[in-house]
Amino acid sequence: MLFITSDPKDDVYQDVIDKAFKYCNEFILVVRKDLFLSSQAKLVLSSLSNSLMKIREQFEWPGTILGGGEPAIVCYFKTDNHAKKILKEVSNSLHSWVQPDLPEDLSFMKGNKLWLVNTSHESSSYFVTEEKEDLEEILGIRNLKIKQK
Repeated sequence: MLFITSDPKDDVYQDVIDKAFKYCNEFILVVRKDLFLSSQAKLVLSSLSNSLMKIREQFEWPGTILGGGEPAIVCYFKTDNHAKKILKEVSNSLHSWVQPDLPEDLSFMKGNKLWLVNTSHESSSYFVTEEKEDLEEILGIRNLKIKQK
């Protein structure tokens, strides 16, 4: 695993999103029912509706397990050019994906496997891939602060 040690911002965030969309076929965003959701966050979700594949109520998602209460709404999206454009326009930071301003925990999957896990409210993110080509490209992202474990 490659742990991100500093929030990817600006150009680094843009490069991470580009790589994720190159290698992954879907991403998730989470809406917590127990937290307020801003009009901006609702607009982001609405803008992504053409890329939406499914919505599920879940007590866990990549990087998070709820300890009780109500399940969260986990939205699964396909990684198409429309969605990529929106993710790059509405944020300039991987760890900014926190309610109420945005949906939570932008994370990516390649096939049915995790690729990038992002727990934004804890400022914790890591790449799960072990594929050589993916790793070379991730390691090649200029100014991305990572630690291998």
